[in-house]
Amino acid sequence: MVTYHIMSEQKTNLVLIGMAGAGKSTVGPLLARLLSYDFVDVDDLIAADQQQSLQELVDHHGPAWFRLLEERILLGLNLQRHVIATGGSAVYGEAGMKHLQQNGLVVYLDVPLAVLEARVGDVAGRGLAREEGQSFAQLFAERQPLYRKYADIRIECKGMTLAQICNAIIEACPGYVWHENNP
Repeated sequence: MVTYHIMSEQKTNLVLIGMAGAGKSTVGPLLARLLSYDFVDVDDLIAADQQQSLQELVDHHGPAWFRLLEERILLGLNLQRHVIATGGSAVYGEAGMKHLQQNGLVVYLDVPLAVLEARVGDVAGRGLAREEGQSFAQLFAERQPLYRKYADIRIECKGMTLAQICNAIIEACPGYVWHENNP
């Protein structure tokens, strides 16, 4: 097995952004293994911090409160050599995203709406920070400009395997030196 390492004095994290169903929590651990990095899923951090599911938090407190909580969690991350899978709504928090950009390269996993809808299924139990009555398609349209705003790299994932997505991310990282390390 070949593993890769990023060498950069300033940015040592890879931050995955994108809609629910884009594959951040699936690609992230695989990418972390390839890079010999640690992996953290922000949705898991939020659930552990509050000891409730994301859906319970959104249901009880509303999407605006949830987004503030998510930003607080992001601002508390001080990591090096991690792949970080953010929640889909992380891009609403400008301070949180700028914090992640300080020591990480932000990678947008761009997946077509139809694929996302098929993967997510019933959005009612997914823990999405969306307004009451807002459809998944409307949420997708609202977030697209924010994902593009914060992304250093955009990976069009349509038709790609997990391995291909990871390789595309590795190949697309400008200014990084990748070294092979055979165990």
